Amino acid sequence: MDYDVVVAGGGPVGLMLACELRLGGARVAVLERLTEVDPTIKGGAITTPGAEALYRRGMLPALAEVQRQAMDRFQAFMRERNGGHGGVAAGQGLGIVGHFAGIMLRADLVDRREPGLGDAGPAAEIAFVAQQDIERLLGGRADELGVDVRRGVELTGFDADDGSVTVRTSHGPLRAGWLVGCDGGRSTVRKLAGFAFPGTDPEITCHQAVVEMTGAEDLTVGWTATDTGVYAHGPMPGRIVTVEFDGPPADRDAPVTTDDLQARLRRISGADVTITGVRTATRFTDHARQATEYRKGRVLLAGDAAHVHSAFGSQGLSLGIGDAMNLGWKLAAAINGRAPEGLLDTYTTERHPIGAGILDWTRSQVAAMRPDPQSRALREIVSHLAETAVGTTYLTARLNSAAVRYELPGEHPLTGRSTPDLELTDGSRLADHLHGGRALLLDLTNDPELRALAAGYAGRVDTLTAGCPSRPELAAVLVRPDGFTAWATDAGAHAPTPTSTSTSTAGLAEALEEWFGVPESAVTPG
Repeated sequence: MDYDVVVAGGGPVGLMLACELRLGGARVAVLERLTEVDPTIKGGAITTPGAEALYRRGMLPALAEVQRQAMDRFQAFMRERNGGHGGVAAGQGLGIVGHFAGIMLRADLVDRREPGLGDAGPAAEIAFVAQQDIERLLGGRADELGVDVRRGVELTGFDADDGSVTVRTSHGPLRAGWLVGCDGGRSTVRKLAGFAFPGTDPEITCHQAVVEMTGAEDLTVGWTATDTGVYAHGPMPGRIVTVEFDGPPADRDAPVTTDDLQARLRRISGADVTITGVRTATRFTDHARQATEYRKGRVLLAGDAAHVHSAFGSQGLSLGIGDAMNLGWKLAAAINGRAPEGLLDTYTTERHPIGAGILDWTRSQVAAMRPDPQSRALREIVSHLAETAVGTTYLTARLNSAAVRYELPGEHPLTGRSTPDLELTDGSRLADHLHGGRALLLDLTNDPELRALAAGYAGRVDTLTAGCPSRPELAAVLVRPDGFTAWATDAGAHAPTPTSTSTSTAGLAEALEEWFGVPESAVTPG
């Protein structure tokens, strides 16, 4: 084999997956047809699950610096709007946590006591980071980890059998054990492999651009619904979005022209705006489709190759990064022969429902943006809900996938959920111990039986004994490499048995074997 895995697509999802595979010991090549990061405007924000995943791999300082620079641009935008004065106070941020159908969600109305909203640690403060910046950061990390990133190389075809995949590229063939398509919504891998891709057809045409214009003072900052559509202005100088409900574009690949952008912005806003230059522009629609399965033999899909939807809410990037985090450690375990039976199949069973939920979430936003009377009545009701703490908390939780829970064995409330970023007595946080991409058994009661059970998983499961004053009820947590809880128990949750004096080990051995195979002591030599 030339590589264990070939990843088609070198965007954030493909690079994140490649990094995860390298942490698991796999030899990886990434094929990217572009020679450099695409400068075309794309997503300008990331939701908490994506920021949390990057935080768990040690990338928080870099994300915070990118966000600081983005906030400087926002300050410049506000000063421009206010005639050279004003802005927002240092540390205040945007004052919002996102939007639903252009209805802004105020940060001060979010109840952080809601499960999943107050336990992401510093990652919860990261949002204003553009897709291109994340791609650049992940590109640097891939280089550090030894990923072979081949830019200017395009996948043209492949042949897969039970034991390998021969990938044909514009620069010659490669032979690998596995192929993962991270090559976007028009995925060549998905099409050639024959994945079914059902969903709903588009009914809107959207444009996003950064322009130079006059008359911008007549545009409302933020999102505005009018009788002819919806538009957005900001949060950076010259950035505009237009949404029209006159059907999909006749030619989605046609160049976006200055005259077309100007006509659409004038038609929707009613403002006499003149666009004098276009720095970057793109169009998109609201088609929503999802592959019925994410794996066919030795070919898998992740990110937009597996699911597409409108950009409203900026959830697509985090969804794809979540796919990469879930798949990476499982595929690496299959490659090194340590995957328990059925482990790789849990990628589809766990991630497919998450993708389906986000597709419906974006569809619901389109319904609340339409200009017909029924939809505008619905929008008014949702707007009123977004003015309440209960409504904003619910919408924010949905936006940030706070309710996500994989259906894993075990009754503890944390099982199957993203593990809280616990503050530990040694001054560290949980995420500080997940940088290496291995599982972690966190022993919060200094229980030697816990550590003895994990001893046979050296190299797969790290162990840490510490205290957690903020969660005194917790006795132990088994955290998977993707940051989700595989098993947890509370202090005094189980009575001692004749064979054990421990009050906290029940179910741990089964969880370890389910996710990480048999311990080394159980492997028969030869």
